[in-house]
Amino acid sequence: MKGLEILLSPPVAFIFLLVIAFLLYPIGRAMAPKLKKTPGKLSTYACGEDIPGEKVQFGFRLFYTFALFFTIMHVAALVIATIPVGKIAYLGIIYLIMIFLAIAALIMRSGNAD
Repeated sequence: MKGLEILLSPPVAFIFLLVIAFLLYPIGRAMAPKLKKTPGKLSTYACGEDIPGEKVQFGFRLFYTFALFFTIMHVAALVIATIPVGKIAYLGIIYLIMIFLAIAALIMRSGNAD
């Protein structure tokens, strides 16, 4: 039984399944239809209209605001979910008020950033 346990360990199972995936990849490539080069295949298209391509500069400011929001909310949920029962649980209300103020400050700051 010891041999079966080692085969079911996560690293061995991962390597085994990785080998199977690498073996299946060429089979899938052989079964897939051959690609044909067609004009306009890589051009932009929306509802029958040709849209000229333009360069867009993506900013991460909004992403970081959302990332910080979700981090604060997940940590708050974890802390509130693990507060012990008793009188100390009332500290959770104070903690939730602090979280509310932090989220309000984050929203106000992101609104004034532009």
